[in-house]
Amino acid sequence: MRLKDIKELFQFELNGMYDKEEIDNFFFMIIESYLNLKRIDLALNPELSCKDNQSQLLNDALAHLKKQIPIQYILGETEFFGLPFKVNSSVLIPRPETEELVSWIINQQPKTEKQELSILDIGTGSGCIAISLAKKLPNAKVYALDISKDALKVAKQNAELNNVVIEFFEADILNSKAWSEEFKNLTLDVIVSNPPYVRELEKDMMKDNVLKNEPHLALFVEDEDPLLFYKAITQYAVNNLTNKGCLFFEINEYLGKQMIQLIKKCGFNSVELKQDIFKKDRMIKALK
Repeated sequence: MRLKDIKELFQFELNGMYDKEEIDNFFFMIIESYLNLKRIDLALNPELSCKDNQSQLLNDALAHLKKQIPIQYILGETEFFGLPFKVNSSVLIPRPETEELVSWIINQQPKTEKQELSILDIGTGSGCIAISLAKKLPNAKVYALDISKDALKVAKQNAELNNVVIEFFEADILNSKAWSEEFKNLTLDVIVSNPPYVRELEKDMMKDNVLKNEPHLALFVEDEDPLLFYKAITQYAVNNLTNKGCLFFEINEYLGKQMIQLIKKCGFNSVELKQDIFKKDRMIKALK
């Protein structure tokens, strides 16, 4: 079957669910992943065709898109901070605002590679934060923890894929007595976390493809205590950061003021709230 005919089928079947440009992008991402063909290949040879088994792969991908399964999960991979990452439904799909958080952390570190750093990523998921930091800060010793065995399996694959060494731990952020035992003799220069922060009341604001596919364990918190994870992590950070050590969070855009109050109440004096490229309060830094 000719690829241009399959491309037209994608447009017909997905019309109304996605805009035309997005459908085209899906199609070209799929043929590059499955067939190793780029957009330019089809432009130069409009009569390109694929074998029956390849056609079936494309039709299967189309069926998944009709069910609003994210393209990253369909392909099993994505890119974050210029690096390749494996993803599946056990981990959140890394997002651009989290790249901004990683950039902020990197830009805050000493420019010399002689100074060693110790970094802990709490709730690592796919490992995108920890691995990106390890890749860009070769002088850093990076630790990462998550409560999910399946997420840690993905994160370990991604560390190997990107040729970095991360020390991973399975632990519950909220069981501070248990997981802090892992780090009781460890002082850290940087603690970073992108914990669950979407309140149940905000579910109606989210797209179906997120709600139906991405792990709720990594997304949602109860409305009554939306800063639950931040409290536990901040209390741990007060006791385990080095002098002048930094705590970084990705946060709920609606809870910036509450976050500042929480962090200061826990003993941090210097707190900075930062907006993302969409002018949303998305990141926070606290200096010990």
